[in-house]
Amino acid sequence: MVGRIITGDACVAEGARWLAKADPCFAHALAQTGPLPLRLRAGGFAALLDAIIGQQVSTQSARAIWLRLEAAGLTNEDAVSTATEEDLRACGLSRQKIRYAHALALARIDYAALPQMPDAEVIKTLTAVAGIGTWTAEIYAMFSLGRADVFAHGDLALQEAARRLFDLDDRPKEKEMRQMAQDWAPWRSVAARILWAYYRVSTAREGIR
Repeated sequence: MVGRIITGDACVAEGARWLAKADPCFAHALAQTGPLPLRLRAGGFAALLDAIIGQQVSTQSARAIWLRLEAAGLTNEDAVSTATEEDLRACGLSRQKIRYAHALALARIDYAALPQMPDAEVIKTLTAVAGIGTWTAEIYAMFSLGRADVFAHGDLALQEAARRLFDLDDRPKEKEMRQMAQDWAPWRSVAARILWAYYRVSTAREGIR
């Protein structure tokens, strides 16, 4: 079954209140972060292609590549599936990302069906495509599908924020984060928003960029 869907700021605020009541550490974090961002965005092929482009490059570089793809008309499945390596390389894609872009275009994911799939099925469907890892699939489920109870357990910023907020000796690994996050259901996506916001606040306070 598909669980709760985040549709607006009121949903995020509801989840934040629930988490603050469930754990005083979240209340402490929220007192420092203030209202949380909604972070919802459009889904579909372009969203996943953009995620692939952004892997292991700076935000500025990813934006420049995306603008070149847009100018070349290479941001939809049909165009990318028929584009040559030279076409995509001219826009700034590496050989590996060209392979991933082609794989995504040729996968012909039924994006209209994803909103009706359970979280686990969404992630399984997306990670079956070369270049789409678990983190990317989880982020897509959280912000393009609005799933309220998905968490990016392998995200380093979330792990470090959890270490800071819960005063842990070491940064929790993915398995440990998965266990911790079970207590934050059914609002794990909002817990992630709190931790990301807390990470920005806590690192800025220490002068870390």
